[in-house]
Amino acid sequence: MKKVILFLVLTTTVASFSHAQSVKLGLRTGANLSNYVGDGTRIFKTAFNTKPTSQFGLHGGLTLNAPLTSGGFLSLQPELLYSQRGFRLEGNGIKHSVREHYIDLPVLARINADGHIFEAGPQIGYLVAATIKEDDNAPGNIVGSYRRTEVGYLAGVGYQFTSGPSVTIRYNGGISAIKGYDTDDSKTRHSVFHFSLGYAFGGE
Repeated sequence: MKKVILFLVLTTTVASFSHAQSVKLGLRTGANLSNYVGDGTRIFKTAFNTKPTSQFGLHGGLTLNAPLTSGGFLSLQPELLYSQRGFRLEGNGIKHSVREHYIDLPVLARINADGHIFEAGPQIGYLVAATIKEDDNAPGNIVGSYRRTEVGYLAGVGYQFTSGPSVTIRYNGGISAIKGYDTDDSKTRHSVFHFSLGYAFGGE
């Protein structure tokens, strides 16, 4: 709960800049390439003699960019995103696919150096659904075995055109454990690459 309150405070701070004409609302969408990492993934090798592989997914949502310096060199950018994560497990006659659906709130410090973007910051995610598909069977609900709240970080680079469009490549790393039964000594975390297209309204 304290972590959620911290994110709300950060977002409220951004709202204090909302009177400025340079604050810009935007949209973001793109593809994810996600997987599990950490000591907890050893269970897959032990049980199935194979490792989890990456799963493609989608993300999209809203952005709000609030300049902290004149000219917009440094800004604060909170986002509200829907994001798919998960992994695949194939080999030795096994074909599993796990799909998780998160609502993410990253709060990024963003540098715009003549269009070149550098951004990083904390992120909190809330799991709304999780399913597993085994072979050709119908997906099954597995949300009960997961922790609903995830804490992580996000960092990326890209290019922002003055007319509004942008392209970015980001990495989203999990800090907290994914599963409810994970421990500090043996836990799984998310590892996600984002490939995004964005648009900031009010471009030159």
